[in-house]
Amino acid sequence: MRYWFGYLTAAIFAAITWVLMSFGQRFSTLVDMIYPYVIRTLQGMLAEWTAAVAFPVWQTLAVALGVLILASLVLMLILRWNPIQWAGWVLAVFSGLYMLSTMMWGLNYYAGTLADDMRLEVSTYNLAELTEATVYYRDQANALAAQVGRDAAGNADFGDFETLAKQAGDGFHTLTYTYHYPIFAGSVVPVKELGWADLYTSMGVTGVTFGMTGESAVNPNVPDVGLPFAMAHEMAHRMCIAPERDANFAAFLACTANSDARFRYSGYLMAFRYCYTALSSVDARGAAAVNQEVSQQLRSDMAAYTAFFDSRVSTTASNLASSVNDTYLKLSGEEGGMDSYAEVCDLLVNWHIQTVVLPSITVEESPFDPYDETQVDLSGIVNAR
Repeated sequence: MRYWFGYLTAAIFAAITWVLMSFGQRFSTLVDMIYPYVIRTLQGMLAEWTAAVAFPVWQTLAVALGVLILASLVLMLILRWNPIQWAGWVLAVFSGLYMLSTMMWGLNYYAGTLADDMRLEVSTYNLAELTEATVYYRDQANALAAQVGRDAAGNADFGDFETLAKQAGDGFHTLTYTYHYPIFAGSVVPVKELGWADLYTSMGVTGVTFGMTGESAVNPNVPDVGLPFAMAHEMAHRMCIAPERDANFAAFLACTANSDARFRYSGYLMAFRYCYTALSSVDARGAAAVNQEVSQQLRSDMAAYTAFFDSRVSTTASNLASSVNDTYLKLSGEEGGMDSYAEVCDLLVNWHIQTVVLPSITVEESPFDPYDETQVDLSGIVNAR
């Protein structure tokens, strides 16, 4: 019986995790009222503690765990431990870590959406509205492309990672204290450089946020035009904005609210990229017309961004990472899985309609004339003509 204690422990941890997720799914309103605010405070405290070291603490812990498991495997072979018992305890360790991760961050998937928190009405839109939004983001990116630093070859040059990371919180600060969105009142401790960057680049990973240590880390290999957006995306996760669609939208908002042109450019470039991809899938001719007005600098930056990942990403590693991430997202409650990243287009189009299009519509009213019978309701008045 003692051989199965590890499996029993793993089963208990898994059961607790299942109960937590079931509770989150059934009582999502209650979770939304309490959980994100408590966890956001916890994440801020953890971020402050782990900021004492420049590298991601969770990666060091992951290495230590791997070494311990490997050492226990060697001991198992030397001392002839029961392999079934050993496997049970290894399973229990990972089951326990997943349970802790769910407790300390994972239930954010069951909280309310970012659109609800911002009072942004998300509804269906037509092709014309998608096209107008795409054109708007293109024009904004076109204008900002000429304002960012560039090297002698004309490539975007945003400076060193650390300086850029310190500026990333500026946009969230503006969203919180100028536009009064408390959902963004989380930790703005600078993101860290993701270790083993080449490995993550081969998998197409731009960043990782680890809730158990409160750390947001970004792949430093990401082309400069995408770095600010990636930094804001991971910061949004640390602020308990869990769904990928919402984290992308938060990154757009934070980048475009930033006083630094590099962040604004990155935000509008990525917004244009998402909307243009969506437009291309439903109206290739319309997308081609939009593409004709893309400036040379923006076109070059987008091409370089795409070429970087096309040349550096390993198909095998990327497929494996995507499968793991897709499974994790679906198990955590995000039904769209990996497809949820691109769903930000829905938010971007609705945001454009409600904050750009509608405020620009003015209705001209004729001055009120009490003697004008067409403006006065005379029904029910005696002797009225």
